[in-house]
Amino acid sequence: MEISIATSIIAASAALSGIFIGWSGRTRQIRNDDKQEAQSAAVLRSDTEYIKRGVDDIRLEQRAQANRIDALSERVTRIEESAKQAHHRISRLEDKED
Repeated sequence: MEISIATSIIAASAALSGIFIGWSGRTRQIRNDDKQEAQSAAVLRSDTEYIKRGVDDIRLEQRAQANRIDALSERVTRIEESAKQAHHRISRLEDKED
């Protein structure tokens, strides 16, 4: 009878220790998973911020380019007006020679 009680106690303690070890292993795995998810989220956030900064830089460059194009457009318009006036003067000079 004492052997069966000892066997039962050993079996129960083995079962309890198995449950404890399994539970602690699962808890550790959950913590590791949380750490990995946090690291992945941090990397994703930093990559997103990097992309945002790049887009902002592109927008600034695009605005500067638009300003340069506007300035060139204004200059071309002035040059065209000047060329038109020059052609009229040349035409008048040619008409006077004839």
